[in-house]
Amino acid sequence: MPEPTPPAATATPADPADEARHAPTDEHLWSESWYLDFVDEDQGIAGYVRLGLYPGMGRAWYWACVVGPDRPLVTVIDHDVAIPPGRSHEIRTEGLWADYTVETALDHVSVGVEAFAVGVDDPTEVYGDLRGDRVPLGFDLEWETVGSTFAYPGVTRYEVPCRVHGEVLVGSERIELDGLGQRDHSWGVRDWWSYGWSWTAGWLDDGTRFHGVDVHLGTDQLYGTGYVQSPSGLMAAVTSTASGAELGRAGLPEHGTWTVGDLELQVEPVAWSPVLLTSDDAKVSRFPRAWCRFTAADGRVGHGWTEWNQPEL
Repeated sequence: MPEPTPPAATATPADPADEARHAPTDEHLWSESWYLDFVDEDQGIAGYVRLGLYPGMGRAWYWACVVGPDRPLVTVIDHDVAIPPGRSHEIRTEGLWADYTVETALDHVSVGVEAFAVGVDDPTEVYGDLRGDRVPLGFDLEWETVGSTFAYPGVTRYEVPCRVHGEVLVGSERIELDGLGQRDHSWGVRDWWSYGWSWTAGWLDDGTRFHGVDVHLGTDQLYGTGYVQSPSGLMAAVTSTASGAELGRAGLPEHGTWTVGDLELQVEPVAWSPVLLTSDDAKVSRFPRAWCRFTAADGRVGHGWTEWNQPEL
């Protein structure tokens, strides 16, 4: 069977120099962010980490989690972490140590986490007091690039499709992970409380990789971009749109639709790891993020992560 013809636009690769930290501006909502996610479908486990630096707020945010269809959400959400000095990504606080290391720019990064997390049976409990079981959580994971990198047009951000391997510790479990995932790095002003967005990234069973982002204000799309990477590794820039998200309890989307270039994808959440975001002036946004199953219009299936930012406007 011949490989599908990729979209015409060529994707712009990321600049290796941008793997380092960037000088902040004096804007209150300027931030620098690193996301890294993974799914090991065979073992029924997925997760992600995020480090966000907010010099205008005088602190960093750190999130880490493990999810699965037959396991509780185990999560770390700390919004009062000291910003690492210099060019470091290492954080230390009570019950949490984490580090992020660029081993080879745009090709290989590693993440270490040692933490006491909270385990909850109902993921919507993170929107309340987040009380649950105290669970040791640890990551010793590597993200290695699969194919190309994608620099957003007109925005200081890039995305990297990856293979993920290493070790995950959850309570008394020790899991040797071998899966797929995505990482991204962005810097600039990010306002969680004034407009909504959806982001998605994943892979299909023929080796196709995809990513899309849809930023919107009300019903108006402000920005929509992404990529489709063929099984051979050829990456092309495309437009993307999220639609049809039907909300269930606590605003968790039950399913939705993504159009990423020529891909028409049905999105079905498998397991949730949400976060509640409260600004310094008491604005609130709910941020549900989920391991999702994707089904393309031609029958191909796959997995990845999707997020929805839901500000209370």
